[in-house]
Amino acid sequence: MAITIILFIVGLLLLIKGGDWFVDGAACIAKRFHIPDVLIGATVVSIGTTLPEVMVSASSAFSGHGEIAYGNAIGSIICNTALVAAVTIAARPSKIDRGALKLPVAVFFVAAAFYTVVAYCMGEFTRLVGLILLGFFAVYMVLSARQAMESQKSTVESPEGEDCEGNNFAKNLAMLLVGAGVIAVGADLLVANGTIIAEAMGVPKSVIALTFMAIGTSLPELVTAITALVKGHGALSLGNVIGANILNLVLVSGVSTFVSPFRVPNNTQVAGINFSLLVDIPVMLFVMAFLTLPALKKGRLSRAQGIILLAVYASFCAVQFVFC
Repeated sequence: MAITIILFIVGLLLLIKGGDWFVDGAACIAKRFHIPDVLIGATVVSIGTTLPEVMVSASSAFSGHGEIAYGNAIGSIICNTALVAAVTIAARPSKIDRGALKLPVAVFFVAAAFYTVVAYCMGEFTRLVGLILLGFFAVYMVLSARQAMESQKSTVESPEGEDCEGNNFAKNLAMLLVGAGVIAVGADLLVANGTIIAEAMGVPKSVIALTFMAIGTSLPELVTAITALVKGHGALSLGNVIGANILNLVLVSGVSTFVSPFRVPNNTQVAGINFSLLVDIPVMLFVMAFLTLPALKKGRLSRAQGIILLAVYASFCAVQFVFC
């Protein structure tokens, strides 16, 4: 048990240091190329924090369990939005670049509309659906690259901040990549050994599944969000969450569905209705709308949004305990 506790602490330290490098690298790259924090967070940063989920879901799909990605994608989006983003907003509300936010929000809701129609009307995620989802990912990356280039042209040259002195691109890129790797290793150590400690303390496996495992898949986003908040990059944090949600919906689900098509899981029903269709997807759509639409309208996030989202997440977890 002593080794388990040591590994748990090592995982925590790796998460903290990895998050530090990751955010510094991303922020300096954004500053060097004059790209808004929201946009760099929604693309480069979100890809880095979502890669572990891509690998896990792809591995499950190759094993013939493509449906695992369905629950992982929806659960991760809800957790990223109503826990990760909510914590940062409740702690430090911030102004938002509405222009940079429009593209990722629009892509998410268009992809979510397609995803919802497939789930409710077809009840089956076919290989063609997987290809269309991957097409959404390709379009999103192309449009994001175009927006980044336009942002470069329209932004007036500004002096570098002290935290990016010299702004060596190779060094910043290395910090970004190494930071992402360290976060992934730290998250794995933390979740694996935390689960062992929780089991030794008598915590029920159902509780562990809904806490350590659910939050564990969102640890990269959570660490990045908190680190970005501490360093004063709130917009980067929000962009990371929205970008990660897009990638969960179109990249993680797209790869898994293409490799292993599946029917919408129907293990739990309430009044004869599929629990996932009754609760999971509506909650996913609600929390993203509640997070992004007011921000697009007002150009800022409020502490009340964060508190309400946290209450929604707590209620969602409670309902999962009761019915699942």
